[in-house]
Amino acid sequence: MSEFKNKIDFAVLFTVEKANPNGDPLDGNRPRVDVDGYGEMSDVCIKRKIRNRLQDMGEKVFVQSQERSDDGCNSLSARADANKELAKHKKDKSGDEYAKIACESWIDVRSFGQVFAFKGNSLSVGVRGPVTVRTAVSVSPVDVSTMQITKSVNSEEKAGKASDTMGSKNRVEFGLYKLCGSINHQLAEKNGFSEEDAEKIKEALVTLFENDSSSARPDGSMEVKKVYWWKHNCEMGQYSSAKVHNSLHVNLLPEVVIPKKYEDYEVTLDNLEGLDVEVIEGR
Repeated sequence: MSEFKNKIDFAVLFTVEKANPNGDPLDGNRPRVDVDGYGEMSDVCIKRKIRNRLQDMGEKVFVQSQERSDDGCNSLSARADANKELAKHKKDKSGDEYAKIACESWIDVRSFGQVFAFKGNSLSVGVRGPVTVRTAVSVSPVDVSTMQITKSVNSEEKAGKASDTMGSKNRVEFGLYKLCGSINHQLAEKNGFSEEDAEKIKEALVTLFENDSSSARPDGSMEVKKVYWWKHNCEMGQYSSAKVHNSLHVNLLPEVVIPKKYEDYEVTLDNLEGLDVEVIEGR
């Protein structure tokens, strides 16, 4: 494994069309929007999708969703206890060796970090991850619509109740979202996060919505358009992450009132002297 030596910043542009990218459970599972009407997709949701893609690529993942469990463990504590090397150190006074083994065992732990604090275990260990992801936000306000739906059959026997019980589905009609993130050298070095791990994160971003379909997100309704990957020439980075992320500009074309497709926007990049960017088309 090659040592991770250079800070990385990245950005992803993706579209949502007639889909619910991230429902808000406190708002009837409607797509998340801020007070100004801009669509949002939480960092937790994004990291879940990255974990799923890493798992699809054959990587060992600690935080697995219930339906994707590939090791027979139905909880995080069970998965931690099933790791024999990890179990040997669960009563250590220092959690350093515990954290080291956890990072070696699971790519998402050494990437995103993890808190290991389980009932009945006196040892509490926190791992900070080098890969950070910001909330994805739409470039323009989004139109959230509600579609009324009916059932063709009752779920249970209910006398006198028709089978056409009403329900609803919420969706974003169209939105272009911008997702930004970074990979920190210092934490990468501490966790054993490698150059190869960074390449896997990049691949996961390029294919973020593959094998992720559902009733709320049918296949093809969410699409990665471009991934921007800035690799600095030093450990701390030539520029701040904010400056790098803000060098990517996405503006609505002047003749467009309501955006309905990716081509309704103009995407430009500022030149940052000495810092090249790799632009990858979504697949």
